[in-house]
Amino acid sequence: MTGADTGEDRASGGRLRPGTAVTPLRAGLHLRGRRAGVTLEGSTAVPVVWGLLEEPLRAGRLAQFREGLEPGSAVRVAVDTLVGQLADHDLLLPPPPAAGTPDPAGAVHPAVARWIDATAARPADAAAALATARAEVLARDPAAPPAAAAVRALEACGLPVTRTPDPRLPGDRVLLTVRGAGRERAVAAGRGGATGYVTAPGSAAQARADAAALETRLADAAGDAALQPHQTPGAFAALLAGAAAHRLLCAAAALPDPAAEADDPRLLPGIPAVLLADTRPARADHHSWLGPEHIDADRRVRLAPPADLTEALRRITALGEHRCGPLPGPLPGELPQLPVPLATCTLPGPATGDAGSPRTLTGGGPRLDLARLELFCRAAELLLGESEFTVGADPAHARGRALRHAAARRLAAAAAAVPDGRTAVDPTRWSGHPQLRHWWTTLTDRLAVPARLEVHRAAPRAQAYRAVVRRTPAGPGRGPGPVLGEAVEATPGDAAAFAALAAVTATCTAATGPSAARPRPSGAAVAPLAAAGARTAAWEDLGWTGGWLADLAGREEAFQNTLHRLSKTGPAAPTRDFAPDPEPAGLLRSFGFTVLRTAEEAR
Repeated sequence: MTGADTGEDRASGGRLRPGTAVTPLRAGLHLRGRRAGVTLEGSTAVPVVWGLLEEPLRAGRLAQFREGLEPGSAVRVAVDTLVGQLADHDLLLPPPPAAGTPDPAGAVHPAVARWIDATAARPADAAAALATARAEVLARDPAAPPAAAAVRALEACGLPVTRTPDPRLPGDRVLLTVRGAGRERAVAAGRGGATGYVTAPGSAAQARADAAALETRLADAAGDAALQPHQTPGAFAALLAGAAAHRLLCAAAALPDPAAEADDPRLLPGIPAVLLADTRPARADHHSWLGPEHIDADRRVRLAPPADLTEALRRITALGEHRCGPLPGPLPGELPQLPVPLATCTLPGPATGDAGSPRTLTGGGPRLDLARLELFCRAAELLLGESEFTVGADPAHARGRALRHAAARRLAAAAAAVPDGRTAVDPTRWSGHPQLRHWWTTLTDRLAVPARLEVHRAAPRAQAYRAVVRRTPAGPGRGPGPVLGEAVEATPGDAAAFAALAAVTATCTAATGPSAARPRPSGAAVAPLAAAGARTAAWEDLGWTGGWLADLAGREEAFQNTLHRLSKTGPAAPTRDFAPDPEPAGLLRSFGFTVLRTAEEAR
């Protein structure tokens, strides 16, 4: 332990937070509390000083103990320094109220007072809020196990509880509310299928809406594994009721929500979290979740666009969680990952409004993370209406995807109108691209697909090229073969490489079964997002995916501007908000994704 801070003011009062554990070290101490910890090292005298100090600190007699130490002595300096470190790491309670001042902690249950002392930054404020709190438990049958467990949990905390029958609630759902501690707060607990849940704190109307949406999604995810109504085990009901009471008391006392305690990297800051619990195996954890009805102000959240690919994938994981995620989650599943990484997802409804349309979507990319992002955006577009919207992780990604799709359609139409009126780019300008060589060899040699590749300039003197891979017809005179892959990029080599990659992906996905729709050419639109924050080694040239993406990222903005000038239309910037339905368009925007109108709609 070092430092000259004597902690004179902080050592004048206060006591150690309840539950603080101490581990002596050879030349120091390790202390850990509910929300913080600290290791103090530097002298074998530290454990000795702690042996003198611990009992006065835990009993709240620090001031009296210090009065018995000679001012300026080595022991007093050591004591004050140690206490100052504890205060800096939030392991000390504030000094008690002055004599004659009412102590709010005396008006709450002793167990609750101890919990507040262990967790609250300002215990007196939290205790004062709970001292006037009154709880109510609403259920269809207030005597049923879920409601009875909720009542016991709240009464164990010393809160007066009112039981109220509510015939509108399902049999296994309970609604807990608290009044008198500021605005009314409520949480709902219940189950959908075999999975239990506890909603995030909010208004009663928000809790009811969240619970109804959760139960529907959980029941759909459970399928045949769902429990029958009123079959919630007693221990399971007690777990959910205790978790609900905990969240409700934290909200009433203005304490951090329990979902924020574990620093779970899967949870997205700013998005409410629901607790999901299962019995087989026994498990409970929190998940970021926004219901379809955003009644409370804190539900009308809109995250900033993700800063990099890692953050975008975190949000995709939250949106695609297999039990409560409202959108399809792209995962590799059991798909082969060679010669190209593949991911798949199942759309929650018919992809194009046709009841006979396939509901499985499969896609690939140079890396699995890129394949997952591309497939998620494609699935979201299909759910929104693929002819009207383009989805991207951020505005630049969405704009790049929209402009490439519009340019590919325009150039394909022009090529069909004048099939022999164009001159292909000399293959010597693009055949040496290392990414093209890899994917073309994979397509024609490893997969044995007879194919031909052509690259054309999008317009005279424009730095934009369209590459198309077609299957070679089986015999002479049969005309051009079907398109296997296409791309529109800033250089002929990049366009050829992405077209060959698309052809490999199409060939491999066709072998796994029918897919919902042919993917749009999006190519390097993802490059700036993938390169953000990524460290590229000096030896990573264009033959490495990371080096290729970094090279592409440097040209992406200029290339998008080129496509925009050539098209004379298309979204030059994110369009105005358009949310015909809060889900999925509004939900995507809430999670920071960008939803654009297509070029035709943006005129």
